[in-house]
Amino acid sequence: MDFKAEIAASIAEAVSLDTNEILGAMEIPPNPEMGDYAYPCFRLAKTLRKAPPLIATEIAEKIKAPAFIKEVKVIGAYLNFFTDKSFFAKEIITKVLSEKENYGKSNEGDKKAVVIDYSSPNIAKPFHVGHLRSTVIGNAIYKIYEFLGYKCVGVNHLGDWGTQFGKLITAYKLWGDQKKVEEEGISELMRLYVQFHEEAEKDDSLNDTARAWFVKMQDGDEEALTLWKWFKDLSLKEFERVYKTLGVTFDSYAGESFYNDKMAAVVDELKEKNLLKESNGAMIVDLEDAKMPPCLIIRTDGGTLYATRDITAAIYRKKTYDFVKDIYVTAIDQNLHFAQWFKVIEKMGYDWSKDLVHVPFGLVSLESGKLSTRKGNVVLMEDLLNEAVKKTAEIIEEKNPDLLNKEEVARQVGIGAVIFDDLYNGRIKDIVFSWQKMLSFEGETGPYVQYTNARACSVLKKAGVTEVSADVDYSHLTDDAAVEVVKLLASFNDKVKDAADKYEPSIVSRYLVDLAQAFNKFYHDNVILADDENTRNARLAVVKSVSTVLKSGLALLGIEAPEQM
Repeated sequence: MDFKAEIAASIAEAVSLDTNEILGAMEIPPNPEMGDYAYPCFRLAKTLRKAPPLIATEIAEKIKAPAFIKEVKVIGAYLNFFTDKSFFAKEIITKVLSEKENYGKSNEGDKKAVVIDYSSPNIAKPFHVGHLRSTVIGNAIYKIYEFLGYKCVGVNHLGDWGTQFGKLITAYKLWGDQKKVEEEGISELMRLYVQFHEEAEKDDSLNDTARAWFVKMQDGDEEALTLWKWFKDLSLKEFERVYKTLGVTFDSYAGESFYNDKMAAVVDELKEKNLLKESNGAMIVDLEDAKMPPCLIIRTDGGTLYATRDITAAIYRKKTYDFVKDIYVTAIDQNLHFAQWFKVIEKMGYDWSKDLVHVPFGLVSLESGKLSTRKGNVVLMEDLLNEAVKKTAEIIEEKNPDLLNKEEVARQVGIGAVIFDDLYNGRIKDIVFSWQKMLSFEGETGPYVQYTNARACSVLKKAGVTEVSADVDYSHLTDDAAVEVVKLLASFNDKVKDAADKYEPSIVSRYLVDLAQAFNKFYHDNVILADDENTRNARLAVVKSVSTVLKSGLALLGIEAPEQM
């Protein structure tokens, strides 16, 4: 039973309005004394031409409340609904226990395709903390949409083309050593890249040499392409290791180079549609009518740009996947870039331009300043993950040295801490990277949520049960702590939908902290393994339900849930 929908339908019937309109305004009061659900009557004032408190009073007199509503109260301009606590608990907990890991899922997506473009690091550059945000936000959005029934396609649009490869080839030819590159991989390529920029500041002709090598790549020069492919293969090997540690996968690694042979047709289409204009030797699409700078399509030297490749990729994806959404998870400083080429797609006459979505996130900086691969000022992702696991292992050794599978739990908790830390704050917020903060295990953290689940599992193990019956006496679950847990369990699907609508995984992570806190209060206030069998069984049903939802919620964020910690 959808409690909110039932209440909304009864209000809609009383005022002869659309149920969905009422449902959209329904609220969960912050204080249990104000009821379990509330409807603010302010928005009805214009339609009904009456003061909101008067409207609330009249609806309360006319409404035929659903059977599970014990009382309807008017508080100011609000209609407040108080549920029959035992009826409410029975409906929700029975549903969780019967549906198990499927609780909260829906088929609203109806297998429609959603493409999510995330992570997308540059080849031959280290995978550093600046790449973490796009990777884990995109991965969570993928899992959230999949949970809601969509067919998701995860794309890692690798930065595997461009002038930087001309720079790298130049650096390798001048100062590189094959054996050293083979042995040290990206770290040696990074050293060469940094050296190039240091030397180019003293000798600008190096930039000309780099551009010449990139032109050779574009022209199919065998030596240039052999070196480029070697750099790419070395990079992918290291990236895959980091992705495996993070538990992140992709359905496609089609990067920028994949579209090299597909761009000419798109440029021709832009010409045919009279959208391309010459400007100081370059080719642009004028966006003055949209109050934006022109979108550069072809450089003065004939080379293509990010926008050219992104437009080509979007058209390819629409033809290949027929998506209902194409989501791009990148830093906020790319807002203009996406707005420009989205507008170009619209000008090309494609009505699906409205389905292109840029999901921006705040920037990551170090306490010592801005991240910069050119200057070598980065924290490597692999170093961070290894340090997180190491620190977790030390804590386990100190607090629970006899724990089984210590290494595995240290991995699950350490990696989970890093991911949760990133996903707990709103994605648009800038982050100053701090080792101390990210590896903290106190407060509203991933380890706290994981530990709460482990505590629930421990209670079930102590009770000697694996499956918990929903056939219990729900009158034992009417205390405030139990009711708060049940209310949060009831809102799981709403939170997941909200996270999908707003492309905001932090809605799920904050929900999990709220549920963990509510459960720990319930655990503190009640003896779970009570002597009275009916009380004990009812409370175990809550414990099992909470564990089920915590595991599902953590999985949506790409985090594992160990049963012992």
